Amino acid sequence: MTIAFLFVVLFGLLFLNVPIAFSLGIASSLTIMLFSQDSLSSLAIKLFETSEHYTLLAIPFFILAGAFMTSGGVAKRLINFANACVGHIRGGLAIASVLACVMFAALSGSSPATVAAVGSVVIAGMARSGYTKDFATGIVCNAGTLGILIPPSIVMVVYATVTESSVGKIFVAGIVPGLLLGLILMVAIYIVARIKKMPALPRPSVSEFLATARKASWGLLTIVIVLGGIYGGFFTPTEAAAVAAVYAGFVALFVYRDITLRQCPGVLLDAAKLSVVLMFIIANAMLFAHVLTTEQIPQTITAWVVEQGFSPITFLLVVNIVLLVAGSFMEPSAIILILAPILFPVATQLGIDPIHFGIIMVVNMEIGLVTPPVGLNLFVASAVTGMPLTRTIRAATPWLFLLLGFLLLVTYVPFLSLGLPNWLGMP
Repeated sequence: MTIAFLFVVLFGLLFLNVPIAFSLGIASSLTIMLFSQDSLSSLAIKLFETSEHYTLLAIPFFILAGAFMTSGGVAKRLINFANACVGHIRGGLAIASVLACVMFAALSGSSPATVAAVGSVVIAGMARSGYTKDFATGIVCNAGTLGILIPPSIVMVVYATVTESSVGKIFVAGIVPGLLLGLILMVAIYIVARIKKMPALPRPSVSEFLATARKASWGLLTIVIVLGGIYGGFFTPTEAAAVAAVYAGFVALFVYRDITLRQCPGVLLDAAKLSVVLMFIIANAMLFAHVLTTEQIPQTITAWVVEQGFSPITFLLVVNIVLLVAGSFMEPSAIILILAPILFPVATQLGIDPIHFGIIMVVNMEIGLVTPPVGLNLFVASAVTGMPLTRTIRAATPWLFLLLGFLLLVTYVPFLSLGLPNWLGMP
């Protein structure tokens, strides 16, 4: 009865277009008031405890770092460097856009930010160079999903917080899958470019290559500072996020000088707005998770799955289907916050590694970002290009099948996620 009431209220509110944070909070509060032995004061206490979670501090700092990187000219310099690296290959400008997404993903931690920053520069440039606008948009839409798979990733921080996993370890686990997906997209583009005889840029001289590398180096150094600092043991992921925010602000203001001190409050305000929205969702989702745990819902579901004799292979297939459907209607962090407390205990009971399971969830969230009707990357790409949403969806769909194939690969080849963390001896 309790389980049914909780989920009926939650999905009923979502169906009525009530914001996800309020839906979670109302469903949880009503369940506690009507069915639980907890006092009403536990609501306020739980919300306060959620806000105190140290790991969550990484989220506003990574958002701020991404805001400085997006507002400044980092994306443009990364794109120029990517063009210098691979632009002379047939279809090189398209391949360079994927490479730029890979590099910017390692700075921003957000897929929509990656699409906005890279797409606003690359798509128009590709159209001027002889590529169709649909082709360019489809590539950037899908390559932008790397923003949550290549560390640092806000979605990974959320997963680690909910499941009490290691942020550093799941960051490392995302490196190989992220680079592999980028490579798969580049190879696919090269094959299409050869078939359709797409254009190539002139090969740059050594001096031109070095010049673009020098200009991009300040932005690329962020990756070294954040990941090198975490894995070198100099600071925690949360401290790394703070360092990244300060460094990104310094580069944008005093090195590249793409924004002025007068514009800085606007950047801070935009980052604060996004942080508040996300943290409010997280606080209510943690209250939802508290209700699930109190009512023994994950344990009940785990026992049922075990009784049905689900193998890890079958369970992961069902998980992928559920997450793909959810990703079509909800924002990635919200899905992690709602479903991870339910699915994670079952996965661990079946012997699935928590870090591998986290990467599977993140890849599913990637696909959700380019799946209608609520794919955030689709809306961002549509806004950047001025294309109707329906046309943007059609442009992104062919590349979506590559992501689905990649999901199966990551799901059933755990070595892709766990090989690097195990090789580094991470606990």
